[in-house]
Amino acid sequence: MKFELKGNVPSSVTTIGSTAARSVAAAVAVFAGALFSVSAGAVDSFTTTYKNGTSCGSSYDITGREPTEAGTYPVFIYTVGTGESYTSPIATAAIDGMANRGFVAVSVQYPNSGFGNCSTLSGRAKCVFDSSSANSAVKAVCARAKADCSKGIVVGGLSQGSILATLAKNYDARVQAAYAMGTHTKYSFYDLSSCMTNGKHTITSDRLRVVNGEVDTFGGGNANAVRTQSQLVTGVSCGSTAYSCLQANGSGWYMVKGSETQDGSADHCYMLNGDGCKAGTALDTGWASGASAWELNANLDWLKTFVAP
Repeated sequence: MKFELKGNVPSSVTTIGSTAARSVAAAVAVFAGALFSVSAGAVDSFTTTYKNGTSCGSSYDITGREPTEAGTYPVFIYTVGTGESYTSPIATAAIDGMANRGFVAVSVQYPNSGFGNCSTLSGRAKCVFDSSSANSAVKAVCARAKADCSKGIVVGGLSQGSILATLAKNYDARVQAAYAMGTHTKYSFYDLSSCMTNGKHTITSDRLRVVNGEVDTFGGGNANAVRTQSQLVTGVSCGSTAYSCLQANGSGWYMVKGSETQDGSADHCYMLNGDGCKAGTALDTGWASGASAWELNANLDWLKTFVAP
């Protein structure tokens, strides 16, 4: 699998290819153990399926984590980027982190081998999040004994997956907040302004948090262009030089500086310690374990504020 946009994508854009099993296993082990300090047996794993693709007609997989302790919990749904495995280290880190925060947390596979326009991506989002469909991912997850979607659903995603996450509330009113990484209204030659500009998606600016790298190729490749894209998606502006435009409740946007990252480059995959979005690249240790506004823990903590315990 490759994490890439199909078509006339600039040659400077790197891709995530199929990951070596040992690399993934090692990264997952870090998250399951040392990163979150999870005691043995604190979280159970599960799998299930739902329908996506043309007319939501094909079976796709869901992998999940939920607290071992008895009780019912709010739900977290994560969607990965183009060509990225739904069991990637980035996705695994996110769902492990949310399960350990008291969520039924899942990463959802979907037909992500290529990108698309608003119609295509909205269709994929609907198959995942349509609360009225018996075949959707949200229906399958909310049917679990430990899932109580009335407590709230929060979502997250990277790149194409961040678009699906931003559109999630279009299809399920129970979605309370979205955490979106690598999120723009334009990707290469794909213009998504009709569905991704603030006011075109149902989720409001006070429930959306966008985190983009300052040299994200898909966001324009420089801080001024990426800032503009972040403002367009969220509808929030803090001036022409701002790197943080987080509001009082933590919504808004944050632009990552290269100096904040382990490899010195805040690109489309700033959460990886390496050039671009290559598969098998280790996670940035700051993103994985830190508490800064652009790092994973701060964003998962923000999501948690929008659900009932």
